[in-house]
Amino acid sequence: MSRHLFYSAVLLLLVVMCCGTAAVNAEELSEPNFEWKGITDGVTVESLGVPGLLKVGNDVFTVAGAQCKNGEGEGNTFTGIASQIITKEAAKKLEGVLKETKDKTQFLEEVASSSSRKKVDVSRPTAVVKEREIYMLVGKYSRNAAAVGQDGGADGWGLLLVKGEVSDAGESKKIDWKDTKRLQWKPLGGTNDSLTELIGGGGSGVKLTDETLLFPVEATKNDKKKKIFLLVIDPRDIPNWTLSEMSADGCSDPSVVEWKDKLIMMTACDDGRRRVYESGDKVEWTEALGTLSRVWGNKHDENVKLVRGGFITAKIEDRDVILVTTPVYSNEKGNRKGVLHLWLTDNTHIVDIGPVSGDDEDPAASSLLYKSAEGEDRKEELIALYEKKKDGDEASLGMVSVLLTAQLQRVKDVLTTWKKVDDLVSKLCPSKSDVESILPENACRTATPADGLVGFLSANFSDKTWRDEYLGVNATIKGNDGGAEMTDNGVKFRGAWAEWPVGAQGENQMYHFANYNFTLVATVSVDKVPE
Repeated sequence: MSRHLFYSAVLLLLVVMCCGTAAVNAEELSEPNFEWKGITDGVTVESLGVPGLLKVGNDVFTVAGAQCKNGEGEGNTFTGIASQIITKEAAKKLEGVLKETKDKTQFLEEVASSSSRKKVDVSRPTAVVKEREIYMLVGKYSRNAAAVGQDGGADGWGLLLVKGEVSDAGESKKIDWKDTKRLQWKPLGGTNDSLTELIGGGGSGVKLTDETLLFPVEATKNDKKKKIFLLVIDPRDIPNWTLSEMSADGCSDPSVVEWKDKLIMMTACDDGRRRVYESGDKVEWTEALGTLSRVWGNKHDENVKLVRGGFITAKIEDRDVILVTTPVYSNEKGNRKGVLHLWLTDNTHIVDIGPVSGDDEDPAASSLLYKSAEGEDRKEELIALYEKKKDGDEASLGMVSVLLTAQLQRVKDVLTTWKKVDDLVSKLCPSKSDVESILPENACRTATPADGLVGFLSANFSDKTWRDEYLGVNATIKGNDGGAEMTDNGVKFRGAWAEWPVGAQGENQMYHFANYNFTLVATVSVDKVPE
């Protein structure tokens, strides 16, 4: 019997990016008087965007940015925040949310006096839950590029931190936005003085175990290039904050998660790939070229804009995992519509769990939330929320939530398979002769390590396909028809060979790390050397 064992142990090649931090302290300025109000008759919600999902207690809420309009004319538009509880009934099916936006949308006014009010920009909401309190970063900082590096002042500073609470009971529960504080502007110093705009990344931030709140933010430099930063806030020391630089130029739409002892940030970049960065201290960031960076991309040969995807961590079946949602596009030329897919990874293996959205919805930005079976109802749930585009490239009016029951079961099935393969691999010996050796010094002592093992080709073969036991990228049999047959523990070749298409996977490349560094090991037995 011959055993063929192909695997790749990930060797991390860390590219150290230039990072920098800057501290910003509060000035002794009088706090403006802010007031949240519901929209009135005559005001319409023109579009919704930047979807987010929040778990407060045992309840799940949607939060999104709303583009509002009061009458006709360009000067009558303003931004608001739409939010809604996802009821148990609504969560059971593919459901449009925030459809009746009038009673679910609030906007913010700065009140100078009883006769002087002005609406405040609350775009790109980015929210974090701390126990039963909600912290939301909204608005943006902007200043004229001509003033960069000079004493430009804080005229364009409008980043706000809003505290919200859940009120009422039952299905009428809602989020009331109350305490609103302006984050004070100070010159950032160094290269950060080239920033002309700073805006929330949208979706969700992260609360660390030390209570620190992290908000991914998107910056524009005076050369118009995008860059990602991490805004760090201690809720006990508001409105002071720090800013950590983390990405290369040309990246936007950030999402951040806490993964074991480090932070992981996913971004969408101008080169058409989603770059992933890691940090152990919130200061120095490196691109994760050995794992997840540049795995997901856009449609080849077409200019399809990347959007922010769902990006969360969860503990499922006693295993730490990352769940991702991104659009997958048709191979048909000219068809720019995508279908939202759910992906599972443990930061080593990656599996496409399958579609989340309908075929004709063409989803844009999305958000994910995993709810463990620890709440009052002891019910485990995985929920997705995504923008449903209008025709063409028009802004989204609809938001769709969907309970991913079947996809969650598929995730569990994949995790069960991974565990079985890990156990199998950990018991493998380098060769059959080592196992059968009667000499103790030749006996198998060291099994094959499962750590970093990405792919494993063994005895799962049919129809010219040699299937990866980890459910990743399969190999294809080439050459002589009938020249390969499955054995008890591998594949036997007679004039044929196997091709493992590591670099030919289209828009999504699960083994992108192989462009930089990898190890390939095969155990082979040769029956007869060709004459």
